[in-house]
Amino acid sequence: MSKGEETRQAILDRAVGLASALGLEGLTIGRLAGELDLSKSGLFAHFQSKEALQVQVLEAAAARFVEVVVKPALGAPRGEPRVRALFERWLAWPKAVPQPGGCLFVAASIELDDKPGPARDLLVKLQRDWLDVLAVAVRTAVAEGHFEKSTDPEQFAFELYGTMLMCHHASRLLRDPKAVGRARRAFENLLAAARAPES
Repeated sequence: MSKGEETRQAILDRAVGLASALGLEGLTIGRLAGELDLSKSGLFAHFQSKEALQVQVLEAAAARFVEVVVKPALGAPRGEPRVRALFERWLAWPKAVPQPGGCLFVAASIELDDKPGPARDLLVKLQRDWLDVLAVAVRTAVAEGHFEKSTDPEQFAFELYGTMLMCHHASRLLRDPKAVGRARRAFENLLAAARAPES
């Protein structure tokens, strides 16, 4: 990685943290310049607009999520072990990559759900891609004979996503110390409902 790329990555890392705390709308080139003690004109040369900054922040966060959660989990054996690895790495995501305002994707989903534009379009794509990764892992578990043939991969992904959203809500807003344990129990119930008898 060149010096310029390292600088850009450092800028984006700080921008992801700020967006997590302030929201994507609260993240401006001026605010980021102040945080980094850089000139606005220098940052403007990197990002051109607030909208471009928002998109690149989401792209940077997504790349980190793939690196920390998806790629390592896909190294697990096919079938139920891979589904479990995806869940475990996802559950560990907030500690592996701490963000001051919590998960940027959750915050951005609330912020952008009714605001058309490139940032929302990208977020929708990222969320659909992630649901597809989960569904494909479940489909593979069916093919491997770990899950019942009647298992609906999209429904499984939907319920798992709901579990993780509730875990985030319970952990951050409610400060429930049992949130992670409850998420694990919900996940085990999902597995038990999907598991083929011989598994």
